[in-house]
Amino acid sequence: MARQLRLGLRRPPSFRLEDFVLGDSNCQAHAMVLGAGGWPGGALALVGPEGVGKSHLAHIWAEQAGAQRLGCDGSVLGEPGPALIEDVDQGCDEELLFHRINMAAHDGGGLLLTARTLPLTWTARLPDLRSRLNALPVAEITAPDDAVLEAVLRIFLARCNITPSDEVLSYLLRRIERSVPAAWEVVDRMDAASGEAHRPVTRALARQVLENDTENLDLFE
Repeated sequence: MARQLRLGLRRPPSFRLEDFVLGDSNCQAHAMVLGAGGWPGGALALVGPEGVGKSHLAHIWAEQAGAQRLGCDGSVLGEPGPALIEDVDQGCDEELLFHRINMAAHDGGGLLLTARTLPLTWTARLPDLRSRLNALPVAEITAPDDAVLEAVLRIFLARCNITPSDEVLSYLLRRIERSVPAAWEVVDRMDAASGEAHRPVTRALARQVLENDTENLDLFE
């Protein structure tokens, strides 16, 4: 029963500034999003594959800027001032985008848009919106490199009071999907499999978890 309860607990990664790990894959985007200089036209597109930290960086900016978080359906245009709209390439109201991009250029404005693809590929039937999207500056995050992914794993493991050996980290880095959500999923499953007593997390346990077999806990070494 205790094991079932632990498996049901979900502790999502935080969006705190101190938990954002800098590396070659994201340092330029980090500088563009959080840098002291303004964005041309007041708007910026933050793009990259799923699970590379776009939402994390966007939420840090939104917190610092006091930005409104707006949905893509266009039901709420929002008040003047900074705004964040995520997953724009998944379908976003064109009137909303057009007006928010225009508002971003005003004093006290600012607009951060997140997406998996470049603005040039976003659907835009309004000619004026198309021209504005084409002119958007872009900050791009690529898939995490080994240094970023290892640091992310260490943060997640520490949150679960797990101190892994270098062997375990090396084993995980060679085998897990290269994304932050995948790292969290593996750590969460390892934490659940280690039991209430927090038995040592070994390479055998890591192998067990990656093979999606948490029934036989005799693999602890």
